[in-house]
Amino acid sequence: MARLRDAVVVGGGPAGLAFAAAAAARGLDVLLLERRRGPVDKACGEGILPAGVEALERLGVRGRLGPAEARPLRALRWIDASGAEARLALPGAGGLGVRRVALEAALRARAREAGAELREGAEVRDHRVLADRVRVALAGGAAAEARVLVAADGLGSPTRRRAGLERPVRAPERFGVRRHAEVPDAGDAVEVHFGDGVEAYVTPVGPRQVGVAFLFERGAARSFEALLGRFPALAARLDGAAFATPARGAGPLARAARARVADRLVLLGDAAGYLDAVTGEGLSLAFGCAIDLAALLPGALARGATAHDLAAYETAWRRRYGPYARWTRLVLALSRRPGLRRRLIALAAMAPRPFERAVAAAVG
Repeated sequence: MARLRDAVVVGGGPAGLAFAAAAAARGLDVLLLERRRGPVDKACGEGILPAGVEALERLGVRGRLGPAEARPLRALRWIDASGAEARLALPGAGGLGVRRVALEAALRARAREAGAELREGAEVRDHRVLADRVRVALAGGAAAEARVLVAADGLGSPTRRRAGLERPVRAPERFGVRRHAEVPDAGDAVEVHFGDGVEAYVTPVGPRQVGVAFLFERGAARSFEALLGRFPALAARLDGAAFATPARGAGPLARAARARVADRLVLLGDAAGYLDAVTGEGLSLAFGCAIDLAALLPGALARGATAHDLAAYETAWRRRYGPYARWTRLVLALSRRPGLRRRLIALAAMAPRPFERAVAAAVG
């Protein structure tokens, strides 16, 4: 018989690993299942804003990311195709640019140190909610059992679909693609280049390496090179630069769930619902929710782990997701209104302080 755990986590990305580390540190018996092996590179902006950096401190992970893995981020630069540009300082100690593989390696080490068991090459095929537990069926016939199942299996979450929690999204489909380029100096700011129907993001992830990512609606382009060509100034800067990684894509980005909890089931990270990557808050949101869930779960388990017992996590998720969604919708609206965007960026360049206060309220 499989050992009965407190929690089985499906998905070994940042959200699942953060929860495993936080929950194990509280004494919970946690098993994390990941179908792939080793740190997994993924199309991700790789910028962690101040709230996410604070969460990494609480998780005991920030100190594991040295100068070779993490680049301090001091500001956001908004750059319009018209030439308008504004630099807005990030609040407090700022953010971090971190390669996805380095971040996952640090989280994995911390989760194991805290006492969580991580099992790679474990593909989940199905799950079944029983009276007092959840049984997870793995490829090859193995099984795992826990008092609660935490689904951190990404945007397209198979667990969310199996549980009947999928909710259709009525919005234009948006996608992302990213590569890494070697540059003489990565700088200390995340650059957001606004174009017609597409945005480019340049994130320092090392002393001389930047992640170059594009967000766009379906039909905007067919390749990374074509997207880069829509930003002539950026393309000129990167002309001749060596690209260290191939193009990796993700999307559609917008996903929704009817609820974050059901009997003995919790959705975490992108699986819980996602709007867009335009504000770079995905990792901060995932880490904050992981810490919330780890704090709430012992009480919910003691009460029985029904949907009612887990309702406090739904409340905590909504408290974090609401500001993220409002800020994201605002930036998406600016991306689709070039005239208004140009005026706001020009105003921010002349009088940055009110805009910096708005950014601090949104991401700090």
